[in-house]
Amino acid sequence: MIALPGRTPYQGVLQILAFNRHKYLAGLAVLVAATLAWPFSPPLCREALVLGAVPAVFWMAASLLVSHYVYDIFPLYDFRRLARVLARRPEQWINIHSGWDETSERLAEIFPLSGGQVVDIFDARMMTETSIRRARKANHCKIPATPANYGTLPFDDGFFDTAFSIFAAHELRHHQQRVRLLCEIARILAPEGELVLVEHIRDWRNFLAFGPGFLHFFSRRTWRSAFSEAGLIVRSELAMTPFVQVYVLRRSL
Repeated sequence: MIALPGRTPYQGVLQILAFNRHKYLAGLAVLVAATLAWPFSPPLCREALVLGAVPAVFWMAASLLVSHYVYDIFPLYDFRRLARVLARRPEQWINIHSGWDETSERLAEIFPLSGGQVVDIFDARMMTETSIRRARKANHCKIPATPANYGTLPFDDGFFDTAFSIFAAHELRHHQQRVRLLCEIARILAPEGELVLVEHIRDWRNFLAFGPGFLHFFSRRTWRSAFSEAGLIVRSELAMTPFVQVYVLRRSL
């Protein structure tokens, strides 16, 4: 395993653990309670304890192992891979995040001759999960972001060649919110511009990895419905890992 410059070998999984520590601590508390109750429980209760404890242990371990693979072992932040899927190198790009930004500095490194803008669409009224609030407090990106409402991005029509949304759009939990964001991205893209959207997908692989936590993601069908409603078409789709999907989108004619 080779960490990218500026990243430690276990940075990704430790961040996942830190931001979601309330969930892991709750899981550990349940396991401790089940262990203490075991000697005093009748046979039927013991079966119930096993049925509850085994999935909890499995998903706690699986989620951390998969997170380590996705964010540490796999070269997820080597964005030269993303650059190769673009039709052309951008003159102007925008990166849209939801309060946690590990990507803008990488994009600036691979597009050193391009103009870049960073936008933070975090909204405390809507994005109320403890994990995203902790991530926002820990954010240390050196590139300043412009705070913006997801439905009214402060840029002119057709200004950008390329837009990036990397693990950000799913923080908008309602379908029409995501459609509105995508409509705004389509508006600020040049006619031949492209949107690169990177997300975990609500599928069986992410269910095995994250258990009920996979409900935080959205299905391919849901994303494609949002793309269509926003006037975007999928130029290409690829899997960065079995757990992470990349969509390259263009405005429909």
